[in-house]
Amino acid sequence: MNMQLKVGENYYGFKLISQKEIKEVNGVGRLFIHEKSGAQLYHIENKDDNKVFSISFRTPPEDSTGVSHILEHSVLCGSRKFPIKEPFVELAKGSLNTFLNAMTFPDKTMYPIASQNEKDFLNLMDVYLDAVFYPNIYENPYILKQEGWHYEIEDVNEEIRYKGVVYNEMKGAFSSPDSVLARKTQEVLFPDSPYGMESGGDPEYIPDLSQEQFLAFHKKYYHPANSYLYIYGNGNILEYLKFIDKEYLSNFEKKEVDSEIPVQKSFDKPKEVAIEYPISRGEKEKDKTFLSLNFVIGKSTNVETYLAFDILIYLLLQTSSAPLKRALIDADLGKDVTGFFENSILQPIFSIIVKNSNPEKKEKFQTVVFETLEKLVKEGIDKKLIEAAINRYEFNLREADYGSYPKGLMYAIQMMDSWLYDADPVVHLEYEETLKKVKKALTTNYFENMIEKYLLNNNHCALILLKPKKGLAEEREKATREKLAKFKESLSKEEIKKLVQETMALRKRQMTPDSPEQLNTIPLLNIEDINPNVEKLPLEEKKEEDTDILFHPLFTNGIAYVNLYFDTNIIPQKLIPYISLLSQLLGKLSTEKYNYEDLSNEINANTGGIQFSTEAFEENGSDEQYYPKFIIKSKALVDKLPKLHSLIAEIMLHTKFSEEKRLKQIIQESKSKIERIMQNSGHLVVVRRLYSYFSPTGHYLELLNGIEYYKFLVDLEENFDNKKLEIKENLMKVSQLIFNKNQLLISITAEEKDYNKFIQKLPTLIQQLNIQNNNSVEYRFDFKAKNEGLMTSSEVQYVGKGYNFKKLGHSYTGSLQVLKTILSYDHLWNRIRVQGGAYGAFFNAGRDGNIYFVSYRDPNLIETLKAYDATSKYLKNFDVDEREMRKYIIGTISGLDTPLTPAAKGELATSRYIRHIKYEDIQRERREVLNATKEDIRNTSYLIKDVLDQNYFCIMGNEDKIMSHKEIFNDLIPLFE
Repeated sequence: MNMQLKVGENYYGFKLISQKEIKEVNGVGRLFIHEKSGAQLYHIENKDDNKVFSISFRTPPEDSTGVSHILEHSVLCGSRKFPIKEPFVELAKGSLNTFLNAMTFPDKTMYPIASQNEKDFLNLMDVYLDAVFYPNIYENPYILKQEGWHYEIEDVNEEIRYKGVVYNEMKGAFSSPDSVLARKTQEVLFPDSPYGMESGGDPEYIPDLSQEQFLAFHKKYYHPANSYLYIYGNGNILEYLKFIDKEYLSNFEKKEVDSEIPVQKSFDKPKEVAIEYPISRGEKEKDKTFLSLNFVIGKSTNVETYLAFDILIYLLLQTSSAPLKRALIDADLGKDVTGFFENSILQPIFSIIVKNSNPEKKEKFQTVVFETLEKLVKEGIDKKLIEAAINRYEFNLREADYGSYPKGLMYAIQMMDSWLYDADPVVHLEYEETLKKVKKALTTNYFENMIEKYLLNNNHCALILLKPKKGLAEEREKATREKLAKFKESLSKEEIKKLVQETMALRKRQMTPDSPEQLNTIPLLNIEDINPNVEKLPLEEKKEEDTDILFHPLFTNGIAYVNLYFDTNIIPQKLIPYISLLSQLLGKLSTEKYNYEDLSNEINANTGGIQFSTEAFEENGSDEQYYPKFIIKSKALVDKLPKLHSLIAEIMLHTKFSEEKRLKQIIQESKSKIERIMQNSGHLVVVRRLYSYFSPTGHYLELLNGIEYYKFLVDLEENFDNKKLEIKENLMKVSQLIFNKNQLLISITAEEKDYNKFIQKLPTLIQQLNIQNNNSVEYRFDFKAKNEGLMTSSEVQYVGKGYNFKKLGHSYTGSLQVLKTILSYDHLWNRIRVQGGAYGAFFNAGRDGNIYFVSYRDPNLIETLKAYDATSKYLKNFDVDEREMRKYIIGTISGLDTPLTPAAKGELATSRYIRHIKYEDIQRERREVLNATKEDIRNTSYLIKDVLDQNYFCIMGNEDKIMSHKEIFNDLIPLFE
């Protein structure tokens, strides 16, 4: 730690330009310039062993063909040193990476990797650097055809179709109204800038991209002089600099790359635009319009506005006490209000969005927004609200918990918000001084002045109406077919034959495996490089106040994570959906002590958040027995524990379900959020629905979070006036049954020294809880292969198939985790993504016996089911050498060894405790993974065949596509009304 380097010195071709301590990330930051090539490199040295490397390029799009996005996919399809078809997949299969991906933004392309293993980290870095600087795209035109687009025709008498991974990915993205709105907002606000183009690719324009344009884009922008290298963690920087210089950068000469992002000139007056998005023929157009006001806010290099507007969007639109959100909902303008501050572009956007509205409410929408903002400026924003918003933001900054994203990667993304625009790379990481300036808002009109300057007196804004249109998807599909038919008519017989030959040549390339010699170019660890032991998660069983406590002593930087788990198996079957509704209402309704706005402020001012959720933990090795729980997750600084406890108790025991207007608003908001999940994460919806056909756990979860729950919300909203008394009574009943001391398990993750502080105030938390004995309920669900077609206006499908292998007499072993790696990155990847053109396909096998296959943004339907059914044959013939098998094992271990935050460790340990999964079970699974053989994988062919032969499937997708195969379904269901 703290390697001694001198500013001005040259280290392996890299001149150290600046060096400073960055206390916010607990490290030292160093900016280097590679003098020969012009590359910039930023290094953050700290104690984090989850090392991150990234190379990024400034890639402003010149059109909407998606060239930067297609290139992001394509450079990872083989390179000079690694001449195989998909090095990315080989790394996913066989490295210990903790993150491996690539990302296209509106103005940059990032290639990040992360690993805790030093040897693996260098291997990943090598493959990614070779990919971006020496890709095979120059030698192989089939890469663009596969990843971007191509004409597909297998027989001269067939219709020509467009196919390609990015083409279908973006057709899926353009099927979601949220995505359409976000994309069109930039187009409207930046007509003269690269931001006016669709960097991801608009399906209408993707087929305009030629091989020549594709290569020219790489040649222009993928030069070290236009690159931003980033290294983070506890590794040896001198070793990395030596490697990068010797192997890559020393081969390039510095040159000027014109990639500057021009500033969009402000508008003389605000704009107004109406845009359409597709809904299916059976849907109603009423309550389906999105109203959106969007403002351009200075530049992202202005550190103060960057941070202040992050807080302001939260303050105005993202909490229960948010005054602008409240005003819009109270004005009955729509059913959900959201907002976002997009600051990962040069000119950030502040957006205010009302969902599920109608076009005639446009004027009122504008009036309410501007009148509310004017009132806030004139009368001032409640200082308690400001304090609460700043406190919550500061808590999140200090906690630096980014879920599945490594901390070091999130720092890299934040850095690009200044570095890309030629400003100091770490200004957004050094937040302490900026936060002090923003905290002036507690005693001055700081935010009021910001609202006046950037929102009320800002002509660089646009009102956008996103309106539904029935049959729009069919119109587009018809226009595409007509365009392709016309194109075919223009071709000679020889030209058509040539297209058929190209289709077959691409297919042959896709189906031809890489040679062993080619595969051997990918660096690979040895099994000995892997820790044979599972990490032991700390868990101490205790009993306090007659309540079971699980204590996880871990370093948490002064934060206590307190989670309450209540059994919900005492709830009558017909009231199961109310458990989920309760989780969405708590904390957003008034209580005896606080109205809901004050409650929101109290939570944000004193804690890091209180969240309510539902879950079903299946018994170790069974989905027949499960433990349904209502979970309250909370976190606070240790000295705020007394306040945290009293707030949780107040919400649990004194929430008022009598606020009818507020109740209806939250029901509408919840329905809108589930619709968004269905549109953006169809694969998750399909898997949950599929499991409900045969799994008790799956059926229960479907009632809590799936399509059945969505139908429940639709019914409550439509019949609210008739049902409001029943709704209130059921919520009260469910609440009283759940919050019972006899059904409670508490999990606390904190430092050893802080446990007593938690215990001292425990009575505050639990002393008022109900203590009557409730009998558990035995649920009886109807199981059958419903095999439903869930119809939407989407232009892509989500195809799911599966069953429970334990019901068929098979047992679980760790080799099934290796099978997951093999199928996800080999058979399914090749058949469904590479050959089928879908964006992705997934397989999972759980210790409960449940298996699913599912595709994501898939142009196909029957072909995908056939690909699943071919799996057992693939496995029966599975034959790989020792090296390939080792690769699959290492890749599987990578998935099992994801780095966890202290909070996540506590939650995982608690989950295993509830499910009765012992350390020995996890250790045995790891041993079975490490010792898996190709014979073990071949033997799974019988298990997979038995599962697939049950023929349980569920498909969500395009209405016409599903109708054209209606004979395979037992039921066809329009998903949205």
